Amino acid sequence: MASASTPWSSSSPELAITVESNPSKSRLLELGIKSWPKWACPPGKYMLKFEAQETCYLVRGRVKVYPKGSSSVFVEFGAGDLVTIPKGLSCTWEISVAVDKHYKFESSSN
Repeated sequence: MASASTPWSSSSPELAITVESNPSKSRLLELGIKSWPKWACPPGKYMLKFEAQETCYLVRGRVKVYPKGSSSVFVEFGAGDLVTIPKGLSCTWEISVAVDKHYKFESSSN
């Protein structure tokens, strides 16, 4: 299988994280990644709920995301990955390598 994206579903099909590994420089330029805000976080476990869809590009780091209530099902991504996290996802981020990312939230007012 030569798929660049890995969809993953928590408890329902619409809550899928998509990971695009090593997107091209032209794709990153087209998305305007460098103009997005940056966020950094040290290693640890964090419980998060996404109130809006987030698209992020990891400059560095390594993360395992577990859907709420699961300790065995997860999706993993890291530096060089473009990740889309669906609105409504409740999850735990297990950060093994400090994260530095650019991010953008989709808003329904656009």
